[in-house]
Amino acid sequence: MFGKPDFARVFLPVVIPLLHCVGTFDQAGTLASKISLLVVTRLGYEGVTVANPVLLTLDDDPGVLRVIERDLRREYGSRFRVMRSESGLTALKALQQVKLRREMVALFLVDQRMPEIAGVEFLEQAMELFPDAKRVLLTAYADTDAAIRAINTAKIDYYLLKPWDPPHEKLYPVLDDLLDDWISSCRPPFEGLRIVDSRWSPHLHQIKDFLARNHVPYQWLDIEAEAEAHQWTNYTESGAANLPLVLFPDGSHLIQPTNTQIAQKLGLRTHAQMPFYDLAIVGAGPAGLAAAVYGASEGLRTVLIEKEAPGGQAGTSSRIENYLGFPVGLSGADLARRAVTQAKRFGVEILSPQEVTGVRVADPYRILTLSDGTEVCCHAMLIATGISYRRLDIPGIDNLIGAGVYTGAAMTEALSCLNQEIYIVGGANSAGQAAVYLAKYASRVRMLVRGDSLAKSMSQYLIEQISATDNIEVRVHSSIAQVHGENCLEAVTIADAQTGEKRTVPTNLLFVMIGAKPRTDWLDGIVARDEQGFILTGASLNRNGCCNKGWMLDREPFLLESSVPGIFVAGDVRHGSVKRIASGVGEGSIAVQFIHQYLSKM
Repeated sequence: MFGKPDFARVFLPVVIPLLHCVGTFDQAGTLASKISLLVVTRLGYEGVTVANPVLLTLDDDPGVLRVIERDLRREYGSRFRVMRSESGLTALKALQQVKLRREMVALFLVDQRMPEIAGVEFLEQAMELFPDAKRVLLTAYADTDAAIRAINTAKIDYYLLKPWDPPHEKLYPVLDDLLDDWISSCRPPFEGLRIVDSRWSPHLHQIKDFLARNHVPYQWLDIEAEAEAHQWTNYTESGAANLPLVLFPDGSHLIQPTNTQIAQKLGLRTHAQMPFYDLAIVGAGPAGLAAAVYGASEGLRTVLIEKEAPGGQAGTSSRIENYLGFPVGLSGADLARRAVTQAKRFGVEILSPQEVTGVRVADPYRILTLSDGTEVCCHAMLIATGISYRRLDIPGIDNLIGAGVYTGAAMTEALSCLNQEIYIVGGANSAGQAAVYLAKYASRVRMLVRGDSLAKSMSQYLIEQISATDNIEVRVHSSIAQVHGENCLEAVTIADAQTGEKRTVPTNLLFVMIGAKPRTDWLDGIVARDEQGFILTGASLNRNGCCNKGWMLDREPFLLESSVPGIFVAGDVRHGSVKRIASGVGEGSIAVQFIHQYLSKM
């Protein structure tokens, strides 16, 4: 299969990206790495970014070391990276750095007689770092008995007598067999980020959610259950008390990082590249992304600023099946990824994670203040910050957020639900989508709904899916009265509104998907809002008498224009909007037409 380089050059650039796009935790990534590894080691294919596996040779005699390095490079240098060392302790430190960079070691070729550390002792310690690497001991004839004993003690695979001339007869055939065996059985390490922390750490959940929503592959290692997690804390000298620990593919790491620090390390853009834009959009949900695509495609210099991750609340939806043009449905993450790609293609500058904390008007400019103290200046501004789930107003729940109690986050915490009995609070589409998705992992999903049915707040297609899923149970007239647990959620108390009965049941997972709270506190005193915080626009301004107070223009506000000229609103954050993804996309796109009209009259 891998006999022809032309096949590799044509096949890999197409298949590997497709495999890696399948998901964060699946076998596609392993398969892609396996394919790339086989081509690297057998063909020396230069288009694959996977680093060549390491061949490490260790000998305290500089002359012998130069010869063995020369022979290894001559035969294997195109497929493997040859490392050499005269010191066992130095070699062990170098191996720790190789481990941190997620590189692989295929072979150790080590001299037995060394004053600092014997070859067998070195191999025993190196096995802890790279247990799958092949181990070869270099010995003199007098040490043959010790080498044979090392087959049992250090699990060496072979021993070679010095000298090995000619290498094509005495060295290469042995190493060829060992390396072929290693290639056929090795499992390439995960190449994305690794996070080390306890399962019930709120900070861990924050990082996992941020990475998942930004489509960054990661692997989580539980410090309480996995020995490898402790190894990483030892390698980085961070200690188990200083978690979470985030390890990057280049070997660097961060301890207890913020999302912004991770974003900067990943190369995400958090600072504006220009001092001025025609259009600044706050919020990268469906409405904001649609406006960015239409604005930039029509020639407006556009910047899109997002507090968390592109996609907004819609981006966390596990499955959207009623969006036009996708008859088999798509995930919110996939929709967001496609939209971000489209926006970037038209030149939209996306700042994420970055938060807008205030805005001031200095006609003809709108000046946005960001959380890091910098400012972005624009002619027109679109607010598309959407809505967020409300928290349950019950004692003690704040201490358990991210430690068993989650607002949304169904996709992020899906693997935690494996074979668990879980509870979902809410009866709208987001709760229904989460229930259907988590039912694939959990042994039982129980939905708690305040009303007497799902029909008042949920689409019919979701109701039918829930009814057809055996391990989903809907409990109407039900709500959470109390949560229990110190470091993590241990139980919940459920209240029945009809009977008044309260019952406490054990569970470690509670997903809260209720209500709609707009993120508009930062606009207090700037634009007119209703009692719930939704922003008034267009005709609703006249009905509430807002235009008479501060509107200075002869014309009436445009349909999606706020009480401040040049500040527009689209999506769920707007008063009177239809809380659907397609509606948000529509408002975002038509808002650009009103923005063009506003700019033309400046």
